[in-house]
Amino acid sequence: MVINWMHTEGPDGRPRPPAARAAQYVRMSTEHQKYSTDNQAEAIRRYAGLRGYEIVATYADEGKSGLNLDGRPALQRLLEDVETHRTDFTALLVYDVSRWGRFQDPDEAASYELRCKRAGVQVHYCAEQFENDGSIGSSIIKTVKRAMAGEYSRELSVKVFAGQANLIRLGYRQGGVAGFGLRRMLVDEAGVEKGILRHGEHKSIATDRVVLVLGPQAEVEVVREVYAMFVERGLSENDIANELNRRSIRTDFDREWTRGSVHQLLINEKYIGNNVWARTSFKLKSAHVHNPADEWVRADGAFPGLIDATTFDQAQQIIRTRSDRLSDERMLELLAGILGQRGLLTGLIIDEMDDCPSSSAYRSRFGSLLRAYALVGFAPDHDYRYLDVNRRLRALHPELIGTVMNGIHRAGGSLIQDSATDLLTINDEFTASIVVARCFETAAGSSRWKLRLDTALGPDITVAIRMDRSNERPGDYYLLPRLDMREAVLRLAEYNGLSLDAYRFDTLDPFYRMAARAAWREAA
Repeated sequence: MVINWMHTEGPDGRPRPPAARAAQYVRMSTEHQKYSTDNQAEAIRRYAGLRGYEIVATYADEGKSGLNLDGRPALQRLLEDVETHRTDFTALLVYDVSRWGRFQDPDEAASYELRCKRAGVQVHYCAEQFENDGSIGSSIIKTVKRAMAGEYSRELSVKVFAGQANLIRLGYRQGGVAGFGLRRMLVDEAGVEKGILRHGEHKSIATDRVVLVLGPQAEVEVVREVYAMFVERGLSENDIANELNRRSIRTDFDREWTRGSVHQLLINEKYIGNNVWARTSFKLKSAHVHNPADEWVRADGAFPGLIDATTFDQAQQIIRTRSDRLSDERMLELLAGILGQRGLLTGLIIDEMDDCPSSSAYRSRFGSLLRAYALVGFAPDHDYRYLDVNRRLRALHPELIGTVMNGIHRAGGSLIQDSATDLLTINDEFTASIVVARCFETAAGSSRWKLRLDTALGPDITVAIRMDRSNERPGDYYLLPRLDMREAVLRLAEYNGLSLDAYRFDTLDPFYRMAARAAWREAA
């Protein structure tokens, strides 16, 4: 869209000076209609008219998330045009700070604005209540606005995840295909069935829900026969796939069966009626994370199962046992052979290979697929080191709790540790919870910590151990009283202002002093 100035004279009859040339950037996600690109363009047009700008170019990302630069071709093209000087404008007009991006690191948003400024293009936020004059005041407000934009996305992510998890526990399905022998049933808010959803169909009413139901009887019998062939007859996944293909039985995607597709049918808990979700997560457009089993969200017995739990458990035992017969060296030799044959490794590739343990067997034997990959010299494109860090911190947690308990004893305090929750009751007066915050680096190289408070336990004080950049040892500590904490999740930077850093300490000595006891002479 290009807007041209129609008048060459001002209100006093004198010639109007030539308008400064500007481009506009508009972005719309799916969150609020008030931020539609048309509405943004109208606000920008009014700003341009008042400030004497002529809009000569438009860059629009419609229906795009503002969490990162990926998937936003217009913004990428804008930055490239500006930095290669393929532009004929000196200003960039944006509706507000959040339209530029809801980046999790405020420095990232600032970096893109700085790139434009260095190339001679000044960025103007047209709907904000500050002047784009480069003053200290406007710079401070912009920094706050960037942080608020990122925090909005973080809070929304937490709320959405909690809502989805609650629906899972109620037995509703959250995305994904039904699977062979099952179907997705659409129900209304009262639980009344509305009909089966076919492949590619989705619910269109927000209050509707999706549950899993038994599919055609013929498919149900095939699933039961697959388990019988595996458990009772001792056939391998490959033999079962060959048998199904010989009988011209197709998968739910109308494909031939493979070892991997049979294996997935044999290990998925939905065939005993369990609703399991969050095996992996992709929060805030970050890297896919394979979550440990204790973080999965589940509802057992959420819908009718196709097979009984005993048969399912027998199948899992067979899968585990066949890898137990192999030495570590033999398992790695087989994995190295797959790497040499395919050139890369994934869980699906491993599961498709004949005469090879499953990907779950490698996870169980070596602690993680990443560890097994490393032992055969394979490095995935993505950096999954955080999985090893999380695992190491979970193992370190009991040691850290022991250190805190020893400090309390040395100070003369008494304590009781709840064996189920690790909640500490000190001197029969107050409770404390020990949490560990892992350090991670942003794209800009800054350190961040995400701290989850044990709100369900309701401790009087949360002792937060903030790890150093290497995640090898504690860096500092936060003593967070429950009465002052309003959020279940805190996100800490290196410096957080007085509202949080007032609770920061270099050692736990202040906490230990809280548990100390002094002798007082008895009053007469």
